[in-house]
Amino acid sequence: MMKEWATVVSWQQGVALLRCEPKAGCGSCHARSGCGARALNELVPETEHQLRVHTDQPLEPGQRIEVGIAEGSLLRSAMLVYLTPLIGMMLGGGLLQLWLGSDAAAAIGALVGGMGAFLLARRLARRLGEQDAYQPIVLQIGLPPTALRLQADNPLPH
Repeated sequence: MMKEWATVVSWQQGVALLRCEPKAGCGSCHARSGCGARALNELVPETEHQLRVHTDQPLEPGQRIEVGIAEGSLLRSAMLVYLTPLIGMMLGGGLLQLWLGSDAAAAIGALVGGMGAFLLARRLARRLGEQDAYQPIVLQIGLPPTALRLQADNPLPH
């Protein structure tokens, strides 16, 4: 199970809108200088990701919750998103190269095959996203920000 902490933006009628902050890397080791994941994350500007999760427990904005998704679902999703366009590019380029026998035809075939496979992957991803196995689940719910209040017994002298 892949786990991540997120902050509640809003909660309405059993659906929580969450904000997930990007990490600088996977955090699983100390190989910061030679880590490809960290290098890729530094190339992309930091953005916030929003996620919708179904939960019956009322949540307050600012509250932290831990969400998880099955590793198998995540792996299948990644394969769909990355491998489908790659296979489409190879098939499109190879078929047009075989049919017309030129490098320009192979390039056009790769472009058309990649775009077609990308659109197919997008359609399949929408269908998979509706299945329960691909939905994130709430694992832990932290205290709301209003639940912790410090009260001083002795106010500090001015």
